Amino acid sequence: MTDAVREYWNGQAAKFDVEPDHGLVDPTVRQAWKELLLPLMPSPGCDVADLGCGTGSLSLLLGEAGHQVWGMDLSEQMVARARTKLADAGVSAEFVVGDASVPPRARGSADVVLARHVLWALPKPDAALARWAGLLRGSGTMILVEGLWGTGAGIPADRCLELVRSHRKNATVTMLTDPALWGREISDERYVVVSTA
Repeated sequence: MTDAVREYWNGQAAKFDVEPDHGLVDPTVRQAWKELLLPLMPSPGCDVADLGCGTGSLSLLLGEAGHQVWGMDLSEQMVARARTKLADAGVSAEFVVGDASVPPRARGSADVVLARHVLWALPKPDAALARWAGLLRGSGTMILVEGLWGTGAGIPADRCLELVRSHRKNATVTMLTDPALWGREISDERYVVVSTA
């Protein structure tokens, strides 16, 4: 990733949590994400790699549920906000600054790899998925929240599913149309791909 991309996200950090699905401040939105993500965790106390963690909203949600979270983001400002957010909530997690497509973690070190709105932005998504799959312990669980947004940015669900299946045997896609997840009605394509082997 380039310095320009890093600086862009550093510039977004201060206002990032204003979006309902970013900050999860609205109780209805927060509850919707809990109901989506917590049942996908394969066991209590999972080791979760939150790649492209942003300001740590999903890390906080998972940490509060008893999972051990390791988060990574390209933006120093996002990581600083994530550290503060979890510390203020009394939740322990480790956050590092770096390129989510090449996480510096040992193979087989995570039960879950989670990435929300990250894969579409990577210059080599297939290579990133190969690395992410390698992080998983045993069959592990990969959770990718992605979309093809009204702006034209993103990745179509069928393409994302195809990429994941080139590295993992089992993967399913579920469309995320519930307005509670986004804090508003949506008209574009938003989905989660879950791979369990």
